[in-house]
Order: sequence, then structure tokens, then C-alpha cells
Amino acid sequence: MPDFDLVIRNARIVDGTGTPWYRGDVGVRDGKIEHVGALPSGVPCASEIDAGGEVLAPGFVDMHTHNDFLLLKDAETVPKLRQGVTTIMIGQCGISAAPIEGDKVPLLDAYTGFVKAGVKPEWNWRSFAEYLDVLDGLDLGVNVGSFVGHGTIRLNVLGFEDRLPTSEELGKMRNLAHTAMKEGAFGMTSGLIYPPGVYSTSEEVEEIARGLKDRQGLYLSHMRNESSEVVKSVGETIAAAEKAGIPGQVLHHKACGRKNFGKVRETLALLEKARERGVDMTVDQYPYAASSTTLRSILPPWVHEGGLEKLMERLRDPALRERMKKEILTTENWENMLMSSGGPEGVMVVYSPETPQFEGKKLPEIGEAMGRDPLDAAFEVILANHGSDTACYFMLDDEDVKYVMRHPLVMVASDTIPSAPGAKCHPRTNGTFPRVLGKYVREEKVLSLEEAVRKMSGFPATRLGLEKKGFVKAGMDADLVLFNPDTVIDGATFESPFGEPKGISHVFVAGKLAIKNGEFTGVTSGKVLRKS
Repeated sequence: MPDFDLVIRNARIVDGTGTPWYRGDVGVRDGKIEHVGALPSGVPCASEIDAGGEVLAPGFVDMHTHNDFLLLKDAETVPKLRQGVTTIMIGQCGISAAPIEGDKVPLLDAYTGFVKAGVKPEWNWRSFAEYLDVLDGLDLGVNVGSFVGHGTIRLNVLGFEDRLPTSEELGKMRNLAHTAMKEGAFGMTSGLIYPPGVYSTSEEVEEIARGLKDRQGLYLSHMRNESSEVVKSVGETIAAAEKAGIPGQVLHHKACGRKNFGKVRETLALLEKARERGVDMTVDQYPYAASSTTLRSILPPWVHEGGLEKLMERLRDPALRERMKKEILTTENWENMLMSSGGPEGVMVVYSPETPQFEGKKLPEIGEAMGRDPLDAAFEVILANHGSDTACYFMLDDEDVKYVMRHPLVMVASDTIPSAPGAKCHPRTNGTFPRVLGKYVREEKVLSLEEAVRKMSGFPATRLGLEKKGFVKAGMDADLVLFNPDTVIDGATFESPFGEPKGISHVFVAGKLAIKNGEFTGVTSGKVLRKS
């Protein structure tokens, strides 16, 4: 029996496969799981922990975060570690930090204000590989992998122009996707409600996605519509993957707006049929009945054309403002976030650094404070914050959330939009994983413990092709989480989004103890992951 760096005894092992838990011990050496099963007492080891019957699971894999810039300031990523997360993926919803042409840096810098979390990046990279190299130089608390964003790719070639690309421009975009794959991207994401992705056709996305094929990159989409056209949009996502011959995934799946509740049954049936004919489709989801994105998402697509400065110019034009208000309140031929939220009362501002007095307040409250109509108040907040604005949209059905969560094609992911210092955020940033284990496993019994852990570990790790992560098995990386299934729960709420989780005692990254008794140890042993 070899000497171990770490031995964890008397654990209830939930191994990430979905099979029933079993009692056992785990031995770790050189950052790897060396032994799973019974270990004799007295086996030589540098450190030993008695789990006392708590659950030992693989470290959770968060498939969906927008921490691309936050990592430059907060590489330790403690809020993720406290949730048991040991691997995160970035570059989501069509927005990645790279690649970026030098003359397009100001456009991307302005546009990404809502995910920069107050960080002022040096932009000391241009290629996707150079960006990963910058991350490599950080003391990462968790493992980090990245997708390349279709929106970022399009911005490099077309800026924020609302037009079809030429064949030459389309070829350049496809090559940018292909090059990012060669440099370590795990695939490409799209954000088809956001500029510049909103200006692209299905055919454009399909053609660019062909740049992923030779390395079987994953195509993930924040779809064109998650409300009245959600079924059609799932079909568009399936078609892109099918025509490009690559695996696909629907991001943060939901049906927005009361009259669309229940449509997730149709969309998941559509995904099942796609798999039956051989299209490799999966889904991720966050466990909340409210979404979060930019406050600017309440604006019709034409307002965004030309980039942030043009948007601000249009918001200052009284005649255009009236046109915007009319379209927001009466039209649905676009992803109308305000209408799906039931009106202004369903929209809460959570990040507006130039107007912090409005953070945590809904649009009617802000309008009352300003003495203005709620929509005019929203326009003023957008203008004042010049690209740095986020909001929560209360537009989902909890029964739909549960229905999607139960489906075997669905994995757990947070869709983290990080907050700047002093600002609020959606509680999913700090509560997603313990919320599933506490609320939806223990309290409401929507999932079994084993299935929930599979959806957080083995399933996403396998989807990403991470051969050494996601399972408690010999030979795997020793990314592990120890938690009490009787007490684990999220502490974050919409009112207090930074509440810490309870019941997660120890978290290990590469066999090193990062969280001890719920507190960060200062140990950083995360790595940058590149698709092989």
C-alpha cells in the first residue's frame, strides 16, 4: 500500500456516475485519486480526514460563468469554491475576451462592461491562446476552461453592423472559430439576443460552427428567443449542431413569460427526437425562477446597432425614446424581456455603479424616486451607467424549473454574472450548487442525491471531454467536495445575494485543501484547461 498525501475515511461516496452511494475511503497522491474503497488503519499518509459519514463527491463543474474578466482581479474565485465548484467554464452567451483585433478593443471593452465586474483589463492579449496564457499566469483557485464567443468573433469582422457578411467575411469568422479551437477553446457559444449576435442569420451561425468540426467543439447557444418563440429557437439550435456535424447545447433553458409556461415540455421533447436521429444535444439550467442579464436587454434590437455609443445617442433622442417605449410595451417579434417579466414591476436593477442607490430596486420604485415613468427611468439608468448595467427579470415558472431539472439531458450550471465591489448580483452567482442539494434534493425531492451530483460533476465533465475530472475513481484528478446532505443549503437571496452556503465543509483542488470548515485556506491549485 503506497504512502498517501491525503486519506479521507468513512465517507458516503457519491461518485458522479449517478449510481447509488456507498461507504468507503479515498487515498490521494500527487494530486490524483490513487485508491477508492476500504483502507486499513495506520496506512501512511501526510493528512487524514474523518468524513464522519458526510458525502464525498467529485468537485462540481460549473459549465456556465461570465468570470472572463473577474479572474484577472479575483483569480482565487472563493465564492465558487465555497459551493464545491472546482472547475468553471467561461466565454459564454457569445461573449469571450478573445480573440480581439487591436482596433476593435474599444468596442469589446465598452460592450462587456456588464460582465467586467469593475475590472479594467489591460487587454494585453490578442489571440485566444494569448488570453489563456494570461490566465495561466494567475494563482487560480479553480480550474478554468473557455469557449470562444460567436459575438466576439463577429465583432472582430463586422463590428456592430446589422448586415449579412460577405463570403470572405464569413470565411474569416469561420477561421477565427477554427483557430480558437486549435488554441484550446472547448467550442463556441452564441448569444442571439445580444448585439452583434442578434444581427446574424441561422445560416451564418451554422457556417461559422463548421469551424469547430475537426476538433468536435461544442456549440452552446443563448437562443434567439426564450419566450414566445422558444420552441422555434430550440429547433434553430438543433439545426446548427446537426448541419455542422457537432454536439450542441441549449444554454440556461427556460420558457419566459406567463403565457409560455409549460412550453419546456415541447422543447425537451424536440431535443429527445433530435437525439433519436443522432444529433448530440444536451441542456444546462440554473435553479431559479428569475433570469439576469443587462438592463439594456429591454431595448429593441435596432437600438443596439453600431455599438454602445450609438445606443446612447439614440436614448438621448426624445422621438426615438417614444418609439422605443411603444415597441417595448406592444411588440413581441423580438426577445422582449420587459413584457416577459409582466412589465416594469418584474425588472430589478442589480448593478448600476454610477447610480448605486437604485441597486436592488424594481423599475417602478426607481421611476417614483426619479419622478419619471418607469421606462424613462430605466433609460436614464442605462445612460448614466454607460454599459455597466445588469438586472434580474422575474419571468419563470418554478414548476417549469423543476420539470427541466428532472430531465436526464439537463446539467446544473450557474450562469454567473459577477458583481463589481459593493454592487448586487443574481443569487445564482453564490448559491446555485448548494441550492440544488438543499432545496431540490433534500427539501423538495425533485432529484435524488446521486442524480444531482451527476448533473454537477460527471455529466458536465464528460460533456467537455475532461477525462480526469468529474468522478471519484482511481486515476482521476483529486478535485473533491465533502458536504453534509442534511444541512447543505444556499445562503444567497435576491435581497442578500452574497450570503454564504452552509453544509459544505471541505473542498480539494488537485488534492490540495482549498476550503476547510467552510473557509478559504489560501491554497490555489487550479489550472487552465485546454481542449486536447
